[in-house]
Order: sequence, then structure tokens, then C-alpha cells
Amino acid sequence: MNHIEHCKAQAEKARTDAQSTSLDNVRDRCLRSMAVWLDMADRAERIAEERAHREAGKVPFM
Repeated sequence: MNHIEHCKAQAEKARTDAQSTSLDNVRDRCLRSMAVWLDMADRAERIAEERAHREAGKVPFM
């Protein structure tokens, strides 16, 4: 499992935890956690795409 998959799996776990709890504060915490995990996955995907373009010579290294 790579970093992107790990982040997405953690986001899914946080979403399931949020759905299964009856406590508002725990649900809010899980939803915040899910948002952060998804943000990290998005960043990791962008970085991987930029790296692939750079290594392919499409974007000059700065």
C-alpha cells in the first residue's frame, strides 16, 4: 500500500467511524480527520503527478 492509498483508507475509516458514533463531538472529530486525510491524499497525488512530469522532461526542474 502506497502513501496515497494509505491516506484514502484512513479517510474511509474516519468516515465510517463518524457514521457509527452517536456522540456529536466524536463525529465532528472523525469528519475533521477525514477531511485532513483526503487533503493529504490529494497533495500526494499532485506531487506524484508533478514528479512524473518532471522526470519525463515535460516540466523543467527548478
